[in-house]
Amino acid sequence: MKKTIIFIIILALALVMAGCSGQSGSETKTIGIIQYVEHVALDSARDGFIDALGDNGYVDGENIEIDVQNAQADQSNLSTISDRFVSNKVDLVLAIATPAAQSIAGKTTEIPVLGTAITDYEAAKLVDSNEAPGGNVSGTTDMNPIKEQIELLVKLVPDAETVGVIYTSSEDNSIVQAAIAKEVIEDLGLTYTEVTITNSNDVQQATQSIVEKCDALYLPTDNVLASSMPIVNGVTVESKTPVICGESGMVEGGGLATLGINYYDLGYKTGLMAIKVLEGESEPAAMPIESADKFDFAINGAVAEAIGIEIPEDLAEYVIEY
Repeated sequence: MKKTIIFIIILALALVMAGCSGQSGSETKTIGIIQYVEHVALDSARDGFIDALGDNGYVDGENIEIDVQNAQADQSNLSTISDRFVSNKVDLVLAIATPAAQSIAGKTTEIPVLGTAITDYEAAKLVDSNEAPGGNVSGTTDMNPIKEQIELLVKLVPDAETVGVIYTSSEDNSIVQAAIAKEVIEDLGLTYTEVTITNSNDVQQATQSIVEKCDALYLPTDNVLASSMPIVNGVTVESKTPVICGESGMVEGGGLATLGINYYDLGYKTGLMAIKVLEGESEPAAMPIESADKFDFAINGAVAEAIGIEIPEDLAEYVIEY
């Protein structure tokens, strides 16, 4: 009887030790996602990131925990979310859009941070260089083919003489893109004019102001504008002003056309980078900033009809009826 009891105790201890051992070997990792604001492009990047993890065996609720937080374009929310992730000692942070990355990067130099939907990491002071980040931040860039986008504008609006640009004065990514656009527009012999905004409350007045001064508009991948495209559309359809956008979500929201990034693919690529970090294969300091592999045309057929733009035959296949 004593031998039986001793055997049972030994067996129970062995099972407990095995359970503990297995648990420590498969410790659940936590990933914090801090998203600046909700709109199609940023949502797509987030979905692509999560799908890349899932397709490679990292499934939320099974072997990882994903904490998704949206700051709704509020700086104080960004700070609160960042503090929370640092306090909870998450294993990795995905920062979606430049303000989100700047917020979390300002709170920690220890937690790996991967960004997406960020135009220029160097300009945003997130890395030492895009080729050799050097710190705890890396990720993917959504730098657009701005020259080709302006050339698309000229093709769709061949009589345009003045091109207007609207962007948010506090968004580093928008400032960089506007500067490039200005150079391209002037190199093409066109006149450049701009108006800046500080938040969504400025969008309607800014758009009404600039359509009186230009023949077409160019909007970069600006987060405030991306979330305010119905407002822009309401003004530009009435004035019959063509709007070339930085990405397809803005076209869906009421712009005319773009040659832009697929943000889902960009987020997916960021997810593959995250796997390397989670598995200890690499760290942000040694991971160069990666960019999109391809760009897609998107043309809003309803907007083209509403403002009287005839789509060239070679672009007809890219017309989408949103």
